[in-house]
Amino acid sequence: MIRIEERREQSLPVKIATKIIAVLLALGISAVIFASYGINPVYAFSIMFSKSLSSYGLSEVLTKFIPLELCGIGLIVAFKSGMWNIGAEGQLLIGAIMATWAALFLDIPDFAQLPLILILSMVGGFAWALIPALLKAKLEVNEVIVTLMMNYIASFLVNYLVYGPWKGAKEWGFPYTDKFPESAWLQTIPGTRIHWLTLLIASIATFTAFLILFKTTLGFEMRVCGQSRRVAEYSGMNYTKALMASMAISGALAGLAGAGEVCGIHRRLRYASAISSGYGYSGIIVAWLSSLHPIASPLSAFFMAFLLAGGDILQVSLGLSSGVVNVFNGVILFSLLISEFFGRYRLRWR
Repeated sequence: MIRIEERREQSLPVKIATKIIAVLLALGISAVIFASYGINPVYAFSIMFSKSLSSYGLSEVLTKFIPLELCGIGLIVAFKSGMWNIGAEGQLLIGAIMATWAALFLDIPDFAQLPLILILSMVGGFAWALIPALLKAKLEVNEVIVTLMMNYIASFLVNYLVYGPWKGAKEWGFPYTDKFPESAWLQTIPGTRIHWLTLLIASIATFTAFLILFKTTLGFEMRVCGQSRRVAEYSGMNYTKALMASMAISGALAGLAGAGEVCGIHRRLRYASAISSGYGYSGIIVAWLSSLHPIASPLSAFFMAFLLAGGDILQVSLGLSSGVVNVFNGVILFSLLISEFFGRYRLRWR
């Protein structure tokens, strides 16, 4: 007879082993998918690895790393407080909208334009994130459903703007806004699309999130609230404040990622799926792959960026459809769920 037994605590070797097994399982399932399309999995993976590790490939990996790390760090803070924020995608898009509004429609001196754009994008992201936080804290509304539905609202809002009132007069009918003035551009490392300022901010945010969560009273309250609302309130902690603070941080970082995409990559607002390649959803994988620890998030964000860049390479090199390539995300998330179960529980023969 098999008995499922909960582990009292997960040791570091168990955590590492489960994550490695999850990644290997995901690659194995992906290999089966490639084979079903008549593609040699070894050949597919060799192309993905060789081209992703070239100088150009690594620059594209780092370009995707920036929004993934910003979203992932924000989600770690939210998840630690027990707020299951599935809305980083929408918060990113709202940040992109706010950045576009500041770049095209506000009369700002050139020297102040970029700082204000970044600030407003963060304000937009955290304001969008505070709505589900407030609904959960005051009315106990399920935040998973609210944040997920708000992603669609943000996506439709972006598309409405670029197809409607913000559609550029010089874009030949394409659903883009006019190009941003150069004062609103994020400078990139020459020869790449890496906008170094947001890369620096993402690095600082990683270390800051660690300090907040593990070295401050607010972070301790967030973690207690994530374990049990009753315990937090019985201990005199302000549950609403902890939830709102965690979602403000999460939404602000996702909004900043949106500003990075429109100011550093596209330099205009485009339709929703062009602005974000599902970075908000992939950020969930980044958070869980790092076991909700900020210091481990850069490694998991880099791995996820590597897979996304490799997926783009497979589309070009092997002619695979985007739907097949997007299976990577789903397969990895599924594998992580399995590994999470075996990390928390063990099977015993009785």
